[in-house]
Amino acid sequence: MTPAESRAVATRALSLLDLTDLSDTCTEGKVAALCRDARAGGVAAICVWPRFVSQGAEALAGTGIRLATVINFPQGGEDAARAADDAAEACRDGAGEIDLVLPYRAFLRGEERIARDVVEAVRETCPDTLLKVILETGELGGPPAIRAAADLALAAGADFLKTSTGKSPVSATPEAARLLLDTVQASGRPAGVKISGGLRTVEDAAGYLALADRAMGPAWARPATFRLGASSLFGVLVRARDA
Repeated sequence: MTPAESRAVATRALSLLDLTDLSDTCTEGKVAALCRDARAGGVAAICVWPRFVSQGAEALAGTGIRLATVINFPQGGEDAARAADDAAEACRDGAGEIDLVLPYRAFLRGEERIARDVVEAVRETCPDTLLKVILETGELGGPPAIRAAADLALAAGADFLKTSTGKSPVSATPEAARLLLDTVQASGRPAGVKISGGLRTVEDAAGYLALADRAMGPAWARPATFRLGASSLFGVLVRARDA
């Protein structure tokens, strides 16, 4: 990849980036720095723990940068009422996007109703909030289960299909990303895809952008339809963009 190509990829990827800090050591100071980086880098959104949503909403007010938080994260619990309550609190605090972990273990046990109930409960509680459902594709065991989980999430009200939490041994892969893109295309719904976990280089970003372009057309990937979720990719992209 030439320097000019790297700059072009980095500029495009930054506009689609969910700048993320879901580390166990996250603090108010780190969230403040994350918000400063988000403003400087022109990213699509930040994604933080629910306890930092109010801080993020205040720091990003008027910038156009979206604020996302995680619910049912990372375990993918099975209590629909708790997930709905947590989502409601996050929305009251200012979250504009919810990244919700599908109860993938229940799904794998064949208890699809549990998985559907959690997604539907959050959808009903926050009807005007962008809902990204994290499938944890690396734990689902193969294409048939990934497709079935993606279909379930869309049917239950997901606005986005997201590959992974970034906390499992296998995070995003090109194979899983293509399955989610294919599922969205087949659904006929205006849904999006978020690739999350394991993205570290400009080449990683370029590969997923090319995959989206091939699957959906070169004008499809924009913040309303395609996101890259990463905590370590931001600095790499900024350096490539500014080189």
